[in-house]
Amino acid sequence: MGKIKAGVIGVGYLGRFHAQKYAALEDAELIGVVDLDARRARQVADECQTQAFTDFRELLPLVQVVSVAAPTIRHYELVQECLRHNIDVLAEKPLATTVAEAEELVQLARQKGRILQVGHLERFNPATEELTRRVRDPRFIEIHRLAFFKERGTDVDVVRDLMIHDLDLILSLVPGKVREIRAAGVSVLTDSIDLANARLEFDSGCIANLTASRISVKSMRKFRLFQPHTYLSVDFETRELMVVEQTGQPGGILPGIHLETLKFPPADPLMKEIAAFLEAVVTRREPVVSGEAGKEALALALDINTAMRQAHLR
Repeated sequence: MGKIKAGVIGVGYLGRFHAQKYAALEDAELIGVVDLDARRARQVADECQTQAFTDFRELLPLVQVVSVAAPTIRHYELVQECLRHNIDVLAEKPLATTVAEAEELVQLARQKGRILQVGHLERFNPATEELTRRVRDPRFIEIHRLAFFKERGTDVDVVRDLMIHDLDLILSLVPGKVREIRAAGVSVLTDSIDLANARLEFDSGCIANLTASRISVKSMRKFRLFQPHTYLSVDFETRELMVVEQTGQPGGILPGIHLETLKFPPADPLMKEIAAFLEAVVTRREPVVSGEAGKEALALALDINTAMRQAHLR
């Protein structure tokens, strides 16, 4: 089918990387980039040897696929227009600002027969991929995602900015629905929640405890999962997975316990994400992180925000 004609709408910090990946992929041709800031659009276009636009509508007749990396408040409008023009879309997380908007986008993609993938990058971390293969019956999960303060991303609270990565991953690993949410959060440097903790209980009995902060003095992205006879621990930053299993066999430092540490080489999760998106476009198969999955992660994030507000009122 030849090279897939691609475009990027919104080339700020993350969108610029999207443009670079499309420009580097042999299966894609980067037709153009869009940004309301004409200087930024031109800068990224020159860097990637493509065209610059300030009006996204000028790009749509020229492309088959688009990454939408504009501020969240514009996702609904931009993704909707792309889908209406029969363009396959990779939308950065969160998919939209409300569940109703996200549901409408999912339904529109289905009606148009379009691929709608959501940019939950952690799914493409090699340590995450190995973790997913080893999860059987999760009973308890603990996650810490701490980051230095940055201006970008503060158009949404820390739950939709950072914690949503882990909510997406949990929902992909734990069967059943969330039956109880307890949450608390505080604003420190912005007008929205900058530090949040949530405790989720699923119908399956699994409990997940999550902490997310964008005002930390150190960076941390750690995921711990307990299931019968097994403990799995992932450091997303170092791409390291530790597996502790009860074997019942004698010998070793700890009799009956097998410890394995897997260290994965440096990878490019964004390149893998975009390559997976293009593969879904070619095969017309459901992407790794579908629009439906993105909607469910957003819905849970918003439910956590509601639980925080209710806790504050009590």
